[in-house]
Amino acid sequence: MHFIKTFFAKYSGWLKGVLLPLGPWGVFVIGAVDSAAFLMPLDPIMAAYVYAQPHLAWLYILMGSAGSALGNMVLYGIGYKGGEVLLEKRMPKAKFLKIKKSFEDHEFLALMVPAMLRPPTPYKLIVLSAAAFEMDWHKFLLAIFLGRVARFTILAILVMAFGPQVVNIITNLVTQHLSATLGVIGVALLLGAIIWKLRQRRMNGEGTTTEA
Repeated sequence: MHFIKTFFAKYSGWLKGVLLPLGPWGVFVIGAVDSAAFLMPLDPIMAAYVYAQPHLAWLYILMGSAGSALGNMVLYGIGYKGGEVLLEKRMPKAKFLKIKKSFEDHEFLALMVPAMLRPPTPYKLIVLSAAAFEMDWHKFLLAIFLGRVARFTILAILVMAFGPQVVNIITNLVTQHLSATLGVIGVALLLGAIIWKLRQRRMNGEGTTTEA
């Protein structure tokens, strides 16, 4: 375990040295590669960029999110071609049915919310599921992009407030309290949906009154 941590730390340092000079394109590349195939230290790289040039945080957030969304098109192609049969071979029946129902009920959020989260969330499996259930690729890209924008924006704010070491704190928190993290996000999304519906009703009510 110590060897793995040491190797990962050295690997992250090497990547930072290679990618930081590339500016926004560096975070775009690592976002795309991480999503397409390999587990890359995406958050530490993003944190290093933001900490080095906080005035460009918005650009790094957008470029990282765009790279991540486009990189996931590789998994989209695999999932779309393999279909539901591919998923049934990779997960228990109960889990398959649960994910399928979540996409049937709230397709966009079923992909966007996991895109906001860090490992150990089974993110790539959910991406494959979205493709296997034939989610429209425009919505697919938008859901991932918005989810990543939310994730990187929160990360950038924390890095500017507390420094890049906040990445390790977040990692430990999510790993040890995954259920609580998901619960907080779920409640926030529910409250957002309720507020949005109430505003829509108010606007509709005001429109009816005006017409009368």
